[in-house]
Amino acid sequence: MKTELAVVLVSGGMDSCVTAAIANQDCTCAFLHVHYGQRTEERELRAFNDIADFYAVEKRLSVSLEYFKQIGGSSLIDENIPVPDAVPHPIPHPALEIPSTYVPFRNAHLLAIATSWGEVIGATKIFIGAVEEDSSGYPDCREGFYTAFNKAIEMGTRPDSHIEIITPLIHRKKADIVKTGFETGAPLHLSWSCYRKNDRACGRCESCALRLKGFREAGFEDPVPYED
Repeated sequence: MKTELAVVLVSGGMDSCVTAAIANQDCTCAFLHVHYGQRTEERELRAFNDIADFYAVEKRLSVSLEYFKQIGGSSLIDENIPVPDAVPHPIPHPALEIPSTYVPFRNAHLLAIATSWGEVIGATKIFIGAVEEDSSGYPDCREGFYTAFNKAIEMGTRPDSHIEIITPLIHRKKADIVKTGFETGAPLHLSWSCYRKNDRACGRCESCALRLKGFREAGFEDPVPYED
């Protein structure tokens, strides 16, 4: 019997898809998607709705944060900054080599929306598929960030809200995430991770490279189509 209501941040990518599968095991889920003018905005929104349909999610919210385009500072939202090809690097990613695809402090905006919506609908958990160890090295994907944000939620919401951020993938390797996806029945074929393309994944950006690495090391074939 699922007694707790959880807001699940679903970008449409592989990590959020697996996180949704994990959350769906024990909670009634409300799906939240945030688009902010990223290059694959349309494709990610489609993936979000496909995954929500797969789990028959009734409560779903899609929010636009177009002001990120005005803020800029990321190759995901600024067409003048090219999305780089993935470069082999040690894991964890060196802290000083934060890639141009990092959207400054984005996850704080996403979590703030999730918290506001969670208070309104009575959710007690917020699930987000942040990955610290086997990732691109974004600073707002570190465990300490979520520990601090949980404290902010405690201090800034009603005393009876009791909303907590859950990061089930934070220390997992990509291969483990892929395996967990298959174990939980996550619809990985509906997810989309590419930073560049909306039809066939480029296979060369950092997000594609990490995803392909996970499938390869897990011993599975990625079900989404690639250019290369």
